[in-house]
Amino acid sequence: MELSSILTRFSEPETLRMAKLGRELRAKGLDITDLSLGEPDFDTPQHIKDAAKKAIDENWSHYTPVSGYLDLREAVCHKLQRDNNLSYQPENIVVSTGAKQSLANAILSIVDAGDEVIIPTPFWVSYAAQVQLAGGSVKLIRSHLSNKYKITPEELERAITPKTKLFIFSSPCNPSGAVYNAEELAGLAAVFERHPNIFIISDEIYEYINYGGRHYSIAAHESLKDRVVVINGLSKGFAMTGWRLGYMAAPLPVAKACDKIQGQFTSGTNAVTQRAAITALTSPLDATKTMVAEFEKRRARVMDLMKEIEGFRFAEPDGAFYAFPCIDAYFGKSNGSETISNADDFAMYLLNQGHVSTVTGTAFGDEQCIRISFANSMENIEKGFHRIKEAVSKLK
Repeated sequence: MELSSILTRFSEPETLRMAKLGRELRAKGLDITDLSLGEPDFDTPQHIKDAAKKAIDENWSHYTPVSGYLDLREAVCHKLQRDNNLSYQPENIVVSTGAKQSLANAILSIVDAGDEVIIPTPFWVSYAAQVQLAGGSVKLIRSHLSNKYKITPEELERAITPKTKLFIFSSPCNPSGAVYNAEELAGLAAVFERHPNIFIISDEIYEYINYGGRHYSIAAHESLKDRVVVINGLSKGFAMTGWRLGYMAAPLPVAKACDKIQGQFTSGTNAVTQRAAITALTSPLDATKTMVAEFEKRRARVMDLMKEIEGFRFAEPDGAFYAFPCIDAYFGKSNGSETISNADDFAMYLLNQGHVSTVTGTAFGDEQCIRISFANSMENIEKGFHRIKEAVSKLK
């Protein structure tokens, strides 16, 4: 008996694989410091939890509309106007079980077999896999440390072909922490204005975790708004990873298509989470700001710690909660029993010899880097980097 050939199009997400390997080593009694997962180590703010409790007591326990409750979609529109000066109507909003499903819905509604999808590297692990599931062809634009892992308008222009159907990027970026400012987005927008048949997916899930000030969205360019799909959610900015709620703001044809697709997969998102999401999106952002201030302190410490590790080359992240050092200085080096040939080897070496869990940059389209999460306590960050420094010192 054979399973579907669709399974051969993509691999297990490396982020989840490393987390699983870390758990297996812990089960064997090893003390593993986890600097791999992209999950805030904060609890959901109390006012959001109280809203969920109230929803349970009020019996919000029945099937929900596929695209989400109307008042939640209105709350999303309120948030987009308040925070981003973007004007949408509830019919442009589709609520899903996490931003990952929002992305999948959008990609499946846009991409046909043979369509070309441009993705700048490094990119979040699921972008390419979801395009491959849709039968599309992935075309990567390699960004560089020298430009803080952001592409230029010229690089974008050169990558576009008559087959290009979609462009996917994130700002702030997972894994690099790169953030496109208004001027940089205007440069990319000018390219897209010359190519009116290309859709754009803008993943803005890390919007609030931005150390440079205001967040800018490419959807603010009115000339592009009818083909930009904005993806966002509650996981990062509100420490609600397990609540599973993401949303998109999209042109009406795309929103309707996503509603149709989602209706055959999951239907509507959890009712209680939706009620809590209304509170999250319409309340003051004090708890979020407190969390981001702590991430900023950790970022500063991580930058200092990485400077102490010979061979690490990196840019300071302007957003998200990851460091993305280039570690190619260690390629070809060995501790006597293991030789480092690539980023995969380096990440596994840190796990097995240093007992620190990171993620290989290969998973994100950059085989010379690793991703290190600082969504962990300062104590664990200090311990993890001490172990990394000790482990790499043995490579000669």
